[in-house]
Amino acid sequence: MERLENKVALVSGAASGIGAAVVDRLVEEGATVVAADIAEIEDGVICDVTDPESCAAAIAETLERHAQLDILVNVAGIGAGNRIEDVTPQEWRKLIEVNLTGTFFLSQAALPALLETTGAIVNMASLSGIRGTPYNAAYSASKGGVIALTKSMAVELASTGVRVSAVCPGAVNTPFLSDYHLPEDADMTLLQRSMSPMGGLVEAVEVAAAVAYLASSEAANISGTTLEIDGGASA
Repeated sequence: MERLENKVALVSGAASGIGAAVVDRLVEEGATVVAADIAEIEDGVICDVTDPESCAAAIAETLERHAQLDILVNVAGIGAGNRIEDVTPQEWRKLIEVNLTGTFFLSQAALPALLETTGAIVNMASLSGIRGTPYNAAYSASKGGVIALTKSMAVELASTGVRVSAVCPGAVNTPFLSDYHLPEDADMTLLQRSMSPMGGLVEAVEVAAAVAYLASSEAANISGTTLEIDGGASA
């Protein structure tokens, strides 16, 4: 029997990259998955995680289709590399709004349904939220906030049985990474801090496998934790 048989999952940021890999893995594990994204996805739901009403509508649509929600995976996120002095107020606010506030809004909307099923939330954080990475002030702050949010929610919800965990990947081989632009004169010595000691990039399927484990009953006593997938970079 698949680990997630008879479970219903909602995955945000599901149109590409890690989100799409998570959808595929959860389906392989037996779950019924609703793919959510700000972009239109076939058989998916539109969800702007920065809008509480859009989040509520995505949850309502999921419940209308499947009558339950067992797993929420918050993947929706954006990034931008810039020097501290060059980060604009708009850039700062947008990164915090999507990566951190969006994670909270969708979790908040999903919580009543997850309480009904004693479900699980898996948040997508980052190596950048654990250790300092250059040219990433806004992104690092947003992902550090996701880690703190994960731990706070895990403690508050512990008595309900709802588990909340986070995955913290290093550099992942996805379009998100290839579209990530750094300053032209970026200090490569500083950037070595973000590199995996094992070499190479993390693959999206590796991240998806970690998400599936944390969402499953095999992780029944894991909550409030961060699972690093970075080749030892956070050690």
